[in-house]
Parts: sequence; C-alpha cells; structure tokens
Amino acid sequence: MFKYIEEICKNVQLEEGEKTIENILITVYLKEGVSTKEIARRNLLPIPVVAAIKKELIKRDLVIQDCGTRLTDKGRHYIENQIGFNVRDKDLYMKLYLDPWKEHEEIMQIQSELAEIFDNRPRVDVTIDQSKSSVETSLKRAILCLKNHNLVGKKILCLGDDDLVSISLGFLLKKLLKGSNDYSTEITVVDIDKRFLRYINDIAIEKKLPIKCIYADLRMPLPCDLKNQYDCVFTDPPYTIEGMDLFLSRGIESLKNKIGIDIYFSYAHKSSDFQLNMQRHFLRMGLSISQVMLQFNSYEGASIIGNTGQMIILKTTEKTKS
Repeated sequence: MFKYIEEICKNVQLEEGEKTIENILITVYLKEGVSTKEIARRNLLPIPVVAAIKKELIKRDLVIQDCGTRLTDKGRHYIENQIGFNVRDKDLYMKLYLDPWKEHEEIMQIQSELAEIFDNRPRVDVTIDQSKSSVETSLKRAILCLKNHNLVGKKILCLGDDDLVSISLGFLLKKLLKGSNDYSTEITVVDIDKRFLRYINDIAIEKKLPIKCIYADLRMPLPCDLKNQYDCVFTDPPYTIEGMDLFLSRGIESLKNKIGIDIYFSYAHKSSDFQLNMQRHFLRMGLSISQVMLQFNSYEGASIIGNTGQMIILKTTEKTKS
C-alpha cells in the first residue's frame, strides 16, 4: 500500500494522528467540491491544519482545488481500493452521518428485520454480568461507528457481544452496500459465552455477514493473532473497576498501534466519585475521553442500573498502554 497518509502525517506533524487525514479524504469522497472551512468543521480541526493537509494531498495528486476540494481519479481509487471505503448508497451514508438519531425509513426497516433475531437470542447469564440491550441501542452503536468513519473498510472488534452489535453492524453495512456481499469490513466477536458465539455465527452464515466468532476468556492473555489488528473496539464490560480495567486492557492490546483510534465503551451511570476513579484509570492507560453520551444505551430487565447506560468514546494517544 502507498504510504501517503503516513507520509503526510509526518510532514504536517499532525498530533491528531493518521486517521484524521483518512477522514478528510472520506469527507471529500462523500461531498465533492467541499470547502476547506467545511472540512475543518466536520473534522474538528483548525483551518490552517486542513490547508496544510490539503497541500500535501494535492502534491500527491489525490485531490485538486476546483470549485472546492475534489478527488482525482487516483484519489478515488486510493480511497476505494487502498483504504477500502466503498459505499454504494452515499445518500444514506450522508443522512446518517449528518442526522444520525433521526428515525430514517431505512433504519426503521433494519430495526424491523432485527426484531426477531434479538427476541430469539440466548437468555442472559447474570453470573458473567450479561444484560440485553434493546434493538434500538445496538443499532445506535452501529450508526455511531459509521458517524466516526469506523464502519466501512475497517476491522472492528466486539469484546463480548450479548448486545449483538456485530449483527447490527452487519445489517447496516448490507444496507449501505444495497444488498451486496462485497464487504471490505471485517467484524470479529470475542466472547466467553459459547451460546452467543454459536447464535451470532449462525445468523452471520444465514445472512452472509462478514462476522468471525472466537471463544476467549479475557482473564487469560489475548491470542496473538488478535493483537494490534483492529481499527476500533466495542465493549460493555462488567460494571466494576476490575471488569473495566480488564476489558479496556484487552481492547487496547487488540488495537492498531496508532493515535486517535476509538474505543466505544458502554458503562452504567455512576456517582461522581466512582467516575473520577474511572477517569484516573483512563489516564493511567493513556486514553483520552472524546465524548460522553448520557442515557445512550437502554437495556431490557436491567432495573438495577435504571435500564440505561452511558456511551463513552475513548481515544488512543501516544501514551496508550494496557
């Protein structure tokens, strides 16, 4: 693979990491003729930083300045074939990117298709702190993944998946590809519960989804072939500091060794003192808090936590370690 992104990141001395450059290319791919100001706004960057990155992209003939920023044929080929970002339904992608929590017709269709699958999943095992999220929550997590450009062409890991996030990711991908099975995305589920692994695997085979299931006890070392492989990770660990530490540590070990990679961390709402302790542990692991979304998750029969939970998006830094 041409190391354009790595070279540009080094030349611009970009603290935000290589994924920022990739996201800029995707922004241009989705909206040809986009302005520098709009690129900066969508990617939360200063305009001078975007201008410097654009200059490097133009030098490599990936974009041109022509009534806004546009891709060259070389740039489009690079995004689709090297980065792996190839979406057949760009209109749907943009609708979800710009207005993710609206009840779009396509999302309601996916929810309807998922309803029976979620109703028939195995019963929760409270001895390993399982709780079932709603269909809406699982699909919201998949849309959140899309919004951060972590869905198409990426390697995604679900550490524990009694919430069937992997299935929701797969169904959303299929909708974006207009029914095609030509996936550039790989989804891996790691779980200790063989019932859920069998269930997810059966659904993946039946629906032709790009999901691989692996049995593992996270108290044991992570298998070597899972280390430093993934572009993002989802986890909803036991609601103790020890459980949080364990799952986050395994998640960090699984991620590519790059700055700015996302961890989608679902957790119960806790007291201020407990959350301060959580933040100390994030700091110790070298993780930054990118976003906290209160009452993002809803659960069935989880009255002990009020049937709701928060979504915390954590990002890797140069100091990240398990």
